[in-house]
Amino acid sequence: MIFVPLPFVVTLLLLILLVRMVRQTDGITPEKRPFLILTTLYALQSVLIGLRWGYDIIALMPAQAVLATLIAAFAWIGFSSLARETPASWLRLSPHLLPALLVLVLMAFWRDPVGIVVTLTFAGYGFALFWLARHGPDGLVSSRLDGALLSYRSLLITGFALLASTAADIVISFDFYRTGGANAGAVVAVGNVISLLVLGTAAVVASSSQSSETTTPSPAPQLATLGPTEEDDAVARSLDDLMRSRQLYRDPELNLGRIARKMNLPARRVSVAVNRVHGMSVSQYVNDFRIRAACELLAASDEPVTRLMFDCGFISKSNFNREFLRVTGTNPTEFRRRNPGKPTTFDPPVARKLFVSP
Repeated sequence: MIFVPLPFVVTLLLLILLVRMVRQTDGITPEKRPFLILTTLYALQSVLIGLRWGYDIIALMPAQAVLATLIAAFAWIGFSSLARETPASWLRLSPHLLPALLVLVLMAFWRDPVGIVVTLTFAGYGFALFWLARHGPDGLVSSRLDGALLSYRSLLITGFALLASTAADIVISFDFYRTGGANAGAVVAVGNVISLLVLGTAAVVASSSQSSETTTPSPAPQLATLGPTEEDDAVARSLDDLMRSRQLYRDPELNLGRIARKMNLPARRVSVAVNRVHGMSVSQYVNDFRIRAACELLAASDEPVTRLMFDCGFISKSNFNREFLRVTGTNPTEFRRRNPGKPTTFDPPVARKLFVSP
């Protein structure tokens, strides 16, 4: 019987995720490129793990170490690109390739510190990702609002995985010290296979920025705990007027960066104003407008729910249904049954619930 190491199966699944990412309708955007590279690196690393631990090809260890540092670097590059309104130039990103270059040089001339360099690289980028996450989902200004929360969760998962890999490296070093590495192979193989599959899925979710959000309120930035200032009220009123007059919420590609540019304000300023005044994230704020528009169309027409969903700016049907339940307390079909031909009032998100007749 032909022996097929489990990492090769994981590689196949990662390649399927990679094809899915490439075939998404919006094409390969600048924000998506780092995640494409990241997922490719995951797949290559999985192949090397299968060859190393499945067929005991020790000569592949240097390549594994270099790929590991590249994975950590591109995880940061990918998620930090979602936190910028404009993509960073590759020249500015080139310093993040230095850890991989350092490992490559050490592999050629002095291998002893390689493990320490890889461990420190994972720890550094893991903490950097958690620092990036401190502003909550609204900090990912280039992520589509329809999937900002899942992009944020993917960021947290990746940061945790990098720190967990750091801890695993420490455990492996201790195992070599105590038992000569008797359990190191199992720890490396199982840990890497699981983490690569999870991280590959997280990368696809983050790159698409189209996934559904749950009804759980998004973590708000720390500044949002303060009361709204007069400037916050002014920004919120201006945003309300912009949403009503230009119906920005109907744009499925809408993100916080695009909103901020239309208001000629920093994205952080808009996010803080919405958090303080309305007590919600920007994605929830925009979805409130989308749901209210959907309610008007449901009550006034017999158009299919799916068509109305797209007209109001949603991409994911599951996200539409969850957000509809959050705002109205019912589902679209039941809302239409209870409100046949009834006009609905389109209020700004200060009023969180629409009236639903019994």
